[in-house]
Amino acid sequence: MQIRKQTVDLFINGTPVTVPSYFTIGQALKREKVVVPNFCYHERLSIAGNCRVCLVEVEGWNKPQISCAMPVGKGMRIRTNSPETLRAQEGVLEFILIDHPLDCPICDQGGECDLQDLTMRFGSDRSRFTDIHFDGKRAVEGKELSPLIRAVMTRCIHCTRCIRFASQVCGLDILGTTGRGSDMLVGTFVDKMFFSEMSGNIIDLCPVGALTSIPYMFKARPWELRKTNSIDVTDATGTNIIIDSRYDRVIRVLPREHEEINQEWLSDKGRWAIDSLEMQRLVTPMKKIKQGCCTFDWASALKEACQIIKGVSPDKILAISGPHTNVETLVACKDFLNLLGSEHTYTEQGLCSLGTGADIRAGYSLNIRMCDVAQADKILFIGTNPRFEAPILNTWIRQAYRSNEADIFAIGPKCDYNYHVTYLGDTVDALSQAKDALECAKKPLIFIGVEQLNTTYGGKIISELSKLAECKKCEDWEVLHVIPLEASFIGALEAGWKPGAINMIKKSSNIELIISLGADRIFYNWQQSSGTKLKIIYIGFQGDRGSEVANLILPGSAYTESGGLYLNMECRSQFALPAVTPPGKARHDWKIIRAVAECCGVNLPYSDHNSLCCRLAEISPLFTYLGNYEPKLFSNLAWSMVTGGDDVDNCQVQVEMTKIADYYCSDIFTYNSPTMVMTKKAAKEFANSCYSSL
Repeated sequence: MQIRKQTVDLFINGTPVTVPSYFTIGQALKREKVVVPNFCYHERLSIAGNCRVCLVEVEGWNKPQISCAMPVGKGMRIRTNSPETLRAQEGVLEFILIDHPLDCPICDQGGECDLQDLTMRFGSDRSRFTDIHFDGKRAVEGKELSPLIRAVMTRCIHCTRCIRFASQVCGLDILGTTGRGSDMLVGTFVDKMFFSEMSGNIIDLCPVGALTSIPYMFKARPWELRKTNSIDVTDATGTNIIIDSRYDRVIRVLPREHEEINQEWLSDKGRWAIDSLEMQRLVTPMKKIKQGCCTFDWASALKEACQIIKGVSPDKILAISGPHTNVETLVACKDFLNLLGSEHTYTEQGLCSLGTGADIRAGYSLNIRMCDVAQADKILFIGTNPRFEAPILNTWIRQAYRSNEADIFAIGPKCDYNYHVTYLGDTVDALSQAKDALECAKKPLIFIGVEQLNTTYGGKIISELSKLAECKKCEDWEVLHVIPLEASFIGALEAGWKPGAINMIKKSSNIELIISLGADRIFYNWQQSSGTKLKIIYIGFQGDRGSEVANLILPGSAYTESGGLYLNMECRSQFALPAVTPPGKARHDWKIIRAVAECCGVNLPYSDHNSLCCRLAEISPLFTYLGNYEPKLFSNLAWSMVTGGDDVDNCQVQVEMTKIADYYCSDIFTYNSPTMVMTKKAAKEFANSCYSSL
């Protein structure tokens, strides 16, 4: 049997090159950095070959070929700059422009439109098209595709990128084409709405202005915006983003490519929840009085904070980190409390109290690279729905499902997954079926929701699954993984914070002062008796339940204003740059803590960000490995030390977010976003309509 050669030799514009034999001409051209226009091709989607604008000349062939779909061949001589190639591309472009409206002055895609760029390169200043039937240009009736996406389908060039993305990445066969020829149009079937946690990416994929963002509509032109590299903090995946700002105001958020994390996708919360930054902002220090709150200057606020802290014994002070707190603030706060004499620094999110807890990274994080998830052949979920808890991680899981034909199982309530899932049950005793489910697996994965580790049955789950994971473990492949929910959780544990503030408060009744770093969720069921001595200092950027119960409010900055270091669920450290300045009298959180410490007579050994970074390097090497993934050690020890738990076989395994409507408003940040609240309302209305079941 003859084995096909792994590489082929060919010529591109007369230059000899060697490429893999499975490449298409388009991939070979891209590898050699030869630019050929295209509209329908996208490297992360299947090949369609619709637009025909990527035509190239192949010597010896009687007509141009589409480079996106044509495989390379031995000895091919490809020309991308010949007169025949340029005439063919120009002719296709002219056909595309026949029915395209002259909407550039009112189109939000202006300035970043592929069709606009290509027209400037090839297009004439006038049209040769003659309307012999006097029907006018083709026009399509607009449809309501989503409350977040504006669809002007008259501009559509039928590249079908949105259709392929919805089907292949989102897992929703909701978009398609109807009609033929000039009657062809892209849309949803029978008035269905496109609700997905990743729907906004079709805006980035659209090469023209057919699909644009409703929240961004008519706000700015791309050349007016300043771009800043940052990190999305709406979940723990650490999605790389670009923040576009103008006049010290955040205008929009776009994805930034990272091959090992988010590829080039961004979740809808990360994209559109930014309007929350302008709602309920804390812009000046405030103090609680009998009639409500009064505002005052920073000097008085720092003096008041000093009096509160000095009036309490250090061992009665508790600090709680919020979901968006950066590592710099966490380290500054811990150093301050440690120098005062307090060790009580806790996260809102809890962990299993059995075994190693937060001492070993493998016990609370993802233990392989996110991109390696696509290699799995069997996957088990326990009390988690990655589609809504970690949408970017879910794209890798779906990739394993599509390309690797992975079998997926779940223990917990029925959720709105976007792939086929076999349910083993919704109680803890369903763990007995997990061994059979993962039988014959070469690269299995078990994902546990972090909320499950803080329950009465958390120890039972870990004890049972650690035995199963040990049997299935192989070299360079970890089986058992935890999915954290908060962007600050991994960084807090790495900085030495302890998990589970609510458990600490329940166990200890002598806490007299709580310093909250943007923590709100823990105060929602807060009931404080009138006779208690407990005081609360709130350092955060948004007024909610935490600031409502606080005695003193010190306005901090949001992630778009302070930037900082974050560790994602892989324990990969990434740095976010500040895009805008904090509003009013708000200041960076770590600087507030340092100022309070100085007023209290505590000298923190850093006065600027550079010296603070030196302090981070002393605490953990992970804080210095920016962008690099570090393999976890002692994973066996992390799970084997969990000896068991309560006998709770009949306990229900709960998942907080089971439907798409639950996704849009899942924390304080998104609850304060008008866009997310509106989208959640629309999703609920659609779920109750007659079209949702079609």
